Amino acid sequence: LLLRWRRRRGLWRKVKEARQRQERSLVQMEMAVRRFREQLPSVNMISILSLPLLELSRKLRDGSLPPEHVFYAYVGKALQIATETNCITEYLQESETQLQKAKMTGKLGLLYGVPVSIKDSIDCQGHDSTLGFIKNINKPAAEDSVVVQVLRRQGAIPFVKTNVPQSLISYDCKNLIFGQTFNPLLYTRSPGGSSGGEGALIGGGGSILGFGTDVGGSLRFPAAFCGICALKPTGNRLSKKGIISGVLGQKAVVAAVGPMAKDVESLALGMRALLCEDMFNLDSTVPPLPFNEEVYSSTQPLRIGYYETDFFTMPSPAMRRAVRETKQLLEDAGHTLVPFELTNVDYVIFNFCVRGIFADGATSFLKMFKGELEKSSMGLFFWLAKSPNWLKSVLSWIAKPFHLLMPFIGFVSFFSTVDEVWSLHHEIEEFCHQFIAQWKKLNLDVMLCPMLGPALGIGYPGKLSVAVSYTMLYNALDFPAGVVPVTMVTDKDEEELKGYQGYFRDWWDRTLAKAFRGSVGLPVAVQCVALPWQEELCLRFMKEVETL
Repeated sequence: LLLRWRRRRGLWRKVKEARQRQERSLVQMEMAVRRFREQLPSVNMISILSLPLLELSRKLRDGSLPPEHVFYAYVGKALQIATETNCITEYLQESETQLQKAKMTGKLGLLYGVPVSIKDSIDCQGHDSTLGFIKNINKPAAEDSVVVQVLRRQGAIPFVKTNVPQSLISYDCKNLIFGQTFNPLLYTRSPGGSSGGEGALIGGGGSILGFGTDVGGSLRFPAAFCGICALKPTGNRLSKKGIISGVLGQKAVVAAVGPMAKDVESLALGMRALLCEDMFNLDSTVPPLPFNEEVYSSTQPLRIGYYETDFFTMPSPAMRRAVRETKQLLEDAGHTLVPFELTNVDYVIFNFCVRGIFADGATSFLKMFKGELEKSSMGLFFWLAKSPNWLKSVLSWIAKPFHLLMPFIGFVSFFSTVDEVWSLHHEIEEFCHQFIAQWKKLNLDVMLCPMLGPALGIGYPGKLSVAVSYTMLYNALDFPAGVVPVTMVTDKDEEELKGYQGYFRDWWDRTLAKAFRGSVGLPVAVQCVALPWQEELCLRFMKEVETL
């Protein structure tokens, strides 16, 4: 007992150190901004913050806007948003030195002088990538991830790291070290996750371009919840070297790294900057496919598939309306819209995604929590995962007739043999080929899909893991998928929500209805999807939706 007490005390000491470092970071930011304002009080920070990224980068490159003006404008705004939402975990103080070096070298990369924010799980040399785990405190990365190296070579200035949920396997944003991050649009709402710190910071205007990761919607949830844009590319389009995964080694559900920003042009610039010789040389496992300008700038009419529901998670009235209104606008603009029917999404989520991620009996996942003070909001899951196989089988058999227990069927029916895992991977491949065949039979270019929204109340994502169905499908398929905000919740949507019952009328459906309530004025997005390796076409479609 004494040993356990001393150990726990040691862990709390580490948490205290990390929180003090976070507090020091905010003080350093405040002091840096104050020094700058004292030296140059006439700089109009508000006008700098109002510039879209394309115009800002042009002014930085042609010399009409000094990089330090931009840098300190964003440090000041980021400090404000961090104080309001608790989105920043660490200030990268070396960014001030990098700013001076960038001015002296005179190299003008595509992102010259642009401050960028980085998700906690993306390695930055000399800084922790905690994933919300105490064991990762005071373990600074030995070198930058490839993405960060390329951003620096393109002249960008990574200046802060942002908060995540413990383990990343969540679409909320809370951990024991840094606490809960809040949505900048409404503090009682979740910012989404796992790239929730990025969503909150960019959504609040404290960063103009950020980078996160996505294994089930972790870029798309924060973008949709915070009213910004994001792109989840094909898994291997951008380098993942130096980026820490929530479940190491699993191949069933493909993770990706991607950009987040206020508008689609900014995402395109972020992709353009990364898809260069530097990235292809630093990570030879990434296909050397530079950004295809011709596809992105094309104005040819598109043939677009669409659906309003996946028949598993019933869309909120605002979600359904977002798809319908966008479909109408696209048709009016001369594009062809074709209904696309989804089937067996429940099977995909439970048998491919949940069972795929935890195919080792959740051993890898559980290992990360060993010795931690908090087990997140996954108490029942941990108990199931640690229970003997015979009990898992019994629970699985009992649960099958009840929709209420459906999400746990996947958890308690873990794979245990290599041939079963291989069989699963083969099944996912076959599903992907069938999906593409259906796509090509309809001769589609892209797809318009619902995106979960509006932002759920804090604490609700942990109770509603089933609601990842709209996003996780495209991780299983490994298709590029982006999010664009298109509307806001209306009084009429709120009224219609009173009749929301869901497809199964179970506890999850009732909880989701509660989570959607009281959201008038909050943004609602749609998802734009393309076939693998067609990020430029996906962005072109997103741009069209955004413009309309």
